[in-house]
Amino acid sequence: MGPLENAEPAIVICAKDRDRATAFYRDALGLPFLREDQFTTLLKLGEATVRIGSVPDYIPHAHTILGFKVADVPATVRALREKGVEFQRYAHVPQDELGVCTLPGGNLRVAWFKDSEGNVLSLTNS
Repeated sequence: MGPLENAEPAIVICAKDRDRATAFYRDALGLPFLREDQFTTLLKLGEATVRIGSVPDYIPHAHTILGFKVADVPATVRALREKGVEFQRYAHVPQDELGVCTLPGGNLRVAWFKDSEGNVLSLTNS
């Protein structure tokens, strides 16, 4: 057994504006708020926690930093759109009218969106 095999994951999200990011993850994505202190906001995501920390000069990366495995990608896209979440379109990726990409074989689906700080997030069914 490895030393971290039974550890609970803690996902760290950097934000220029922690209040704005907290509102996005709590209100738009529906993650339950746990607590907040002068350094971080803590939210619940399944068996993990999401820690949102302030980084005043943070520049978001162009790649996905956090993915969510969901049972139904199109239904989740629709639900998040109702909360004001905008999904990304990429010229080099075939996507349907919702912005969902179905990978070759037809089983794996993925859609991308950005949080309030410009971090790329994804939905997938696998």
